[in-house]
Amino acid sequence: MPVMRNLIEEIVVDNVAEFLKKEGICNCEQCRLDVAALALNNLPPRYVVTAKGASYAKADMLDMQKYIDVVGAITKAIKLVKEHPRH
Repeated sequence: MPVMRNLIEEIVVDNVAEFLKKEGICNCEQCRLDVAALALNNLPPRYVVTAKGASYAKADMLDMQKYIDVVGAITKAIKLVKEHPRH
């Protein structure tokens, strides 16, 4: 059965912990989820259903500007969470 996935969500979630470590701030589950949620709210989703669609979307994510947008959204979210942690 096909499953719908948001590739942007996967990319953000996969990278949040690494960015938190680089910034030297808390890496607890609450902070990771807060950063991911804030970043995702500022990025357009990339939904796919088929493996072929996932391949095209992943290739599209190799575009440097799209990657920079993801990094920028994560960085801004980290700044907000660092200033106002909820844990």
